[in-house]
Amino acid sequence: MAVVQNRSSLVGDSLVMRALRGRVERAAAVTSTVLLQGESGTGKELIARELHERGARATAPFIIVDCGSLSSELVASELFGHERGAFTGAESSHIGAFERADGGTLLLDEVGELPTQLQSVLLGAIERRRFRRVGGSREISVNVRVMAATHRELPEAVRTGAFRLDLLYRLSTITLAAPPLRARPDDLEQLVEHFLGTSRRVDHFSDAVFDQLRAYRWPGNVRELRNLVESTVAMSEVPSFVDGAGESEPLGATVAIPGIEHGYAEARAQVLERFERHYLGQLLEKKKGNVSAAARHARMDRTHLTELLQRHQLRPARTNGA
Repeated sequence: MAVVQNRSSLVGDSLVMRALRGRVERAAAVTSTVLLQGESGTGKELIARELHERGARATAPFIIVDCGSLSSELVASELFGHERGAFTGAESSHIGAFERADGGTLLLDEVGELPTQLQSVLLGAIERRRFRRVGGSREISVNVRVMAATHRELPEAVRTGAFRLDLLYRLSTITLAAPPLRARPDDLEQLVEHFLGTSRRVDHFSDAVFDQLRAYRWPGNVRELRNLVESTVAMSEVPSFVDGAGESEPLGATVAIPGIEHGYAEARAQVLERFERHYLGQLLEKKKGNVSAAARHARMDRTHLTELLQRHQLRPARTNGA
């Protein structure tokens, strides 16, 4: 029987968040593989935990393997374990994540970084629910729900040969998209209150500050907002914003704020327009017109960046790698 929480840990009442919570509730009721897509900082791990805690495996282990932080030599050992003497330095046997997650959930974070030579092994383990430890001969059976998260466009990785199509199909039985923070500005006040907790520093977040929060593009998404709130509380000062060059400065220093002679919607649109042109111009200049490198630096989807550049008629200086 599924364990259902009364309160979701996914904060926000915007349309996109209500839709996401509905999909999460339905996905938690089954044991199919789940692919979580979204930019860095959007809360993919939080969604995975919500799925686990609302499902029938809630009391079983929830194990995370960050595929992007491990060397290609260590990924297989971390996933499947190894036997003593399997390779230089393997002085004792090691139980891998699949075994540790038996009966529960295994989240493969940044699965797009998984070495190509291991993708077929992973596919076989998911399909058969059996595998061998590195250096082992005995097959080990497990009952694990597999989830995967990535900020990459896996269909593009399939096209370039960096990711297996059959593995993509197997992982994406259910696909959930974590929306970027810029797509849900109406959630900002609720998120700030959530991160403030019992702090009394609410006075630092005036209506004028929230206007700037809503106009900002949040390249670091919810993670960036959380860090901003933490910094505000720690330093007891009005929040500042991180620009494309990574330097902290108030948004108003580079984007003029329209006066109240304009309607709210018109003024907000002007601020957003000016900020985007300023940010994107600096971003292209820093990355010498390389759109792919610019997208990685800004931690945003390359397709979305291209759309913004076209909207503002900003052309990269060169197209290599773009």
